Amino acid sequence: MNALRNPLRNVARRATRAQLPKASPFRPSYRSYSSAPPPPESKGSSSTLWLGLGAAAAAAGGAWFYFTDAGNTAGKSGVQIVKVAADFVPTKEDYLKVYQRIADLVADAGDYDDGSYGPVLLRLAWHSSGTYDKDTKTGGSNYATMRFEPESLHGANAGLNVARDLMEKVKEEFPWISYGDLWTLAGVAAIQEMGGPKIPWRPGRIDGVATHATPDGRLPDAAQGSDHLRNIFGRMGFNDQEIVALSGAHALGRCHRDRSGFEGPWTFSPTTVSNDFFKLLFDEKWVWKKWEGPKQLEDKKTRSLMMLPTDYVLVQDKSFKKYAKQYAEDQDLWFRDFSKAVAILFELGVPTQQFTTSEPWVIPTVDEQQEASKSQEASKSA
Repeated sequence: MNALRNPLRNVARRATRAQLPKASPFRPSYRSYSSAPPPPESKGSSSTLWLGLGAAAAAAGGAWFYFTDAGNTAGKSGVQIVKVAADFVPTKEDYLKVYQRIADLVADAGDYDDGSYGPVLLRLAWHSSGTYDKDTKTGGSNYATMRFEPESLHGANAGLNVARDLMEKVKEEFPWISYGDLWTLAGVAAIQEMGGPKIPWRPGRIDGVATHATPDGRLPDAAQGSDHLRNIFGRMGFNDQEIVALSGAHALGRCHRDRSGFEGPWTFSPTTVSNDFFKLLFDEKWVWKKWEGPKQLEDKKTRSLMMLPTDYVLVQDKSFKKYAKQYAEDQDLWFRDFSKAVAILFELGVPTQQFTTSEPWVIPTVDEQQEASKSQEASKSA
């Protein structure tokens, strides 16, 4: 059913599809590394006041939010914020509706890439969470700071305006959800609706201001090697096994010359979650691509697939290779470890007391929700 889901939905919805976002023109992806976190707000600043009001609203149900316009934050008045929290406390069913709407958009991509917005939505969730620094306790999914420049313009985030614009459509329908919750829930929906494992998730992220944006250089640089991967992921708190497990997300999507500079898909099924990324690493012979772009590998047999230098180190580094081989041989094992690592990733930077539920939810896919609904209707009529 997973293989059939996207084409069937596309046919059903194409006639009524709204205008969907397009990628922005090419922006060079040069990095300017910085290790210094952004300066903290002064105690008397107005943004600190907004954060205090936001935390209070989040405690009342996670319904605090900011509106942004052209990179500037225009917080709703304190009275309005508290009113939202007091008048509407979203339930699990409300979040299920958001999930369903995201799933509709995932499958309604038309001619975009390989016919699915799933990969780019997962990348949005990944990159908004992967800026976390465990030592300075900055970054992560809590403040959704990719809404602001210069973070939105970082080379690693090139092309993610497509996903952010797409999620604005959902935000308009469900204005009570924070951007942090919306983006990470989109990542969950993308993985699950493309046939991947269940990703435990819970709400409670709040939206910050531009001064919370993180410096460039916190996300992986695909041209680097194993030491770089350990430095980047280690800063978030991940070990070698988790690094390899998370790398398996490259079973999805493709690289774009006008974004990262690299080009091509990793697998033959870029809209289906599988362990093909690991299997192909071991089963195919990889050679350096002869072209004018950055260094990347291509499969010798078809010349249609690619691997990044940071992908290839997974079979060169002894520790990484051990886990990559296990995942190539056992998809269920990878699904289990991938689910755990992604759930951790999506919660990075969020204080535990901020979550609105003590235990994460396991959200059923749209197909599962429909089957449950049919079963309930059948029980009522029996």
